[in-house]
Amino acid sequence: MGALGVILLVVVVLVVVVLLVVGWFVCGQNNLVHAEELCGNALSQIGVQQASRWDALNALADLTKGYSDQEYNTLMDTIRARQGISPKSSAAEVDAQENLLQQGLGRINALAEAYPDLKSNTVYLKTMDEVRRYEDNVRMSRMVYNDTVTKYNRLVRSLPGSLLATGLGFAPRGYLQDDPAKAGMPTMVR
Repeated sequence: MGALGVILLVVVVLVVVVLLVVGWFVCGQNNLVHAEELCGNALSQIGVQQASRWDALNALADLTKGYSDQEYNTLMDTIRARQGISPKSSAAEVDAQENLLQQGLGRINALAEAYPDLKSNTVYLKTMDEVRRYEDNVRMSRMVYNDTVTKYNRLVRSLPGSLLATGLGFAPRGYLQDDPAKAGMPTMVR
């Protein structure tokens, strides 16, 4: 094998190595983008479920208007404070919206306790059932989001993905937090 053959062999080996590195880079970047998009999608699903709950809360607020103008105005202020959730929202923004929703629902529950005829109203009962259904949907969407973030964060933080993630600007995402007040065993006594 002459000098030309050795040079040709070195060039072929270098081209193969470069192609392998480029292929690894492209596949790794695609995996990171895919995982990040799944996180954004899961967060959007939470936003959709929360929007449905906001609509139900709005319907409940309209229903309570005749019972207490002060409480109605307080509820409407809470409803106006809501913000939409987008794929680029942070976990803290989602948690903040969840807290606003819980405040509004708490006010409606207190109003229903104060006005038994509201509590027995069939429209109120039906709307509260819808709110509970949306709450279950949000709970499931939150679980899906946290699972998706776990998979994404593994890609971003473990080798070799972390080498690409750092260079391409991918950063770990935050998890949605549980309300510590809900962690205890619920009481069944009323």
